[in-house]
Amino acid sequence: MTHVLVLTSDPQAGALDEEIYRNLGEALAAEFGAAAPPRRLDRASAAEFAPREGAPERLAEFARALLGAAPVDVNVVPAEGRRKKLLVADMESTLIENEMLDDIAHLLGIGERVAAITRRAMNGELDFRAALNERVGLLEGQDAGLLERAAEGIRTIPGGAALARTMKADGALTAIVSGGFTFFTARVRQALGFERDYANTLLLDGAKLAGAVAEPILGREAKLATLERLAAELGISPRDTIAVGDGANDLAMLGAAGMGVAFRAKPVVAAQAKLRIDHGDLTALLFLQGYTRDAFVT
Repeated sequence: MTHVLVLTSDPQAGALDEEIYRNLGEALAAEFGAAAPPRRLDRASAAEFAPREGAPERLAEFARALLGAAPVDVNVVPAEGRRKKLLVADMESTLIENEMLDDIAHLLGIGERVAAITRRAMNGELDFRAALNERVGLLEGQDAGLLERAAEGIRTIPGGAALARTMKADGALTAIVSGGFTFFTARVRQALGFERDYANTLLLDGAKLAGAVAEPILGREAKLATLERLAAELGISPRDTIAVGDGANDLAMLGAAGMGVAFRAKPVVAAQAKLRIDHGDLTALLFLQGYTRDAFVT
């Protein structure tokens, strides 16, 4: 056994029922042999299978063909080194539902204008730095109290706290690395139990927004550099890391991590990432590492 096939789904939907679990286990054993019995990681939302042989791409294609349209994520991970020692997570549309610049813009009545730029930047159609500066520039002269008003609307995505706290309890370092702003990452870090956060800093002119971001701007290459720096700080290889994100500026760090997970990602990211979560919540990242639901720290 060199690889493990992991199935995950929305914990609230119960899509990975007993029939799917049993039928897939039998079909995989017949086609590839079984190095170990199938294992339930969660009663209704996660399971893993340990085939004796089979290339990762073939295993995934075989499982997806059997599942058809079932809302279940299929991923294949190496059997060795599954428990990672560093978690690096994007924030907006990954740990939280929000895009905070869009939310601030909505408070000003220019939400759709800014959201259109955000969508194009996150799908890799625009340079991240230029798109960030353009959007922030529209806020020049506005009351800095807008930040607090926007923060009140932060909506965390289910599973983020369990992900951070379980990995921390198992000895891993957990960090938010965002192209957003420290005003918000600090709050999300505290709410979810992450240990560190790295992001951009919005500049102020007294009690007003200056319409600019402090240099250096944290974008695609800086996210990668942060993952590599934190791994070096811990004395580990990038193979021992897991990264998660949804936008084009996450692609470099996803590609460098031992497990790079595209979470409900933009099309350009979903097409390139080796691991994808489209249906499950953030606890899927724990299941990929072989944790069972009863091992979660909440």
